[in-house]
Amino acid sequence: MTRSLHLTHDYPYSASAVWHVATDLDHLRAVTEGLLAFRHLPSGAIHEEQILEVEVSLFGRLPFQPYRMVVEALDPVDMSFQSDEQGAGVRVWRHHLQVVPTSEGSRIDERIEIDAGLATPLFMLWARVMYRARHKPRLRILAAMAAEGAV
Repeated sequence: MTRSLHLTHDYPYSASAVWHVATDLDHLRAVTEGLLAFRHLPSGAIHEEQILEVEVSLFGRLPFQPYRMVVEALDPVDMSFQSDEQGAGVRVWRHHLQVVPTSEGSRIDERIEIDAGLATPLFMLWARVMYRARHKPRLRILAAMAAEGAV
């Protein structure tokens, strides 16, 4: 039973800066801090066909679980990627992200499809909380980059 979630977040920063933050694994670790802890997560920008075999822990307190993320598609011109993920009780976690320029900066448009069997509604709730929670840390990262002149 696959269900879908669609979220958008607006940023007063250029699409290229937001794309950089959204596709950097070090920033992934930062924007999920307190919600997820990772083991074996590499550094740097994601790339197409990248396979990440990691372990995740909810809140960094529950036991670590194996989790696999595959970057199925990545288009830096379109500023979009799609990952296919599974593990930790999830059969399917398909994440599509696109950064779109706007008149006031840019927008992240995300679609997440989840199948976790009978636990799908619980994982959908978790996804909504987790993806919304990434917005404020991304804003802080972008503001720090702007202060350093990197935006």
